[in-house]
Amino acid sequence: MQPKKYTNMTNYIDGFVLPIPRVYLDAYKQVAEEVAEIWKEYGAIAYFEFVGDDLHLDGTKSFIESVDLKEDEELIFGWVLFPSKEIRDLANQKVPTDPRMKELVEPLMIPKKLIFDPSRMIYGGFKPLIQSKQ
Repeated sequence: MQPKKYTNMTNYIDGFVLPIPRVYLDAYKQVAEEVAEIWKEYGAIAYFEFVGDDLHLDGTKSFIESVDLKEDEELIFGWVLFPSKEIRDLANQKVPTDPRMKELVEPLMIPKKLIFDPSRMIYGGFKPLIQSKQ
């Protein structure tokens, strides 16, 4: 049986990796769940975040090295799926200015209780190269 061929490869993703202090993981998760809904209101098809589990592969640079992961931190890997780069670009303009984002994200960046340090986050937008689906 031949695999299905998908010709519609207009989807676009924003991907990110960031460290979160383990003690704040539950607080971060609560905020991320609300942030995911905001992204979807502005056009995202789906929003995913995962916690690092198996982060070593001999002969490669790990995410641990890339974000300088500390002993008391968890690594978050996530991506936001959009139907197109144009919708992603619009969402990237609108989401940061949504008043709910300030309420949700600002408390995460209080210096005395830093949950989220954007200087240690890795981020990028990606266009399709291949898509293999069931």
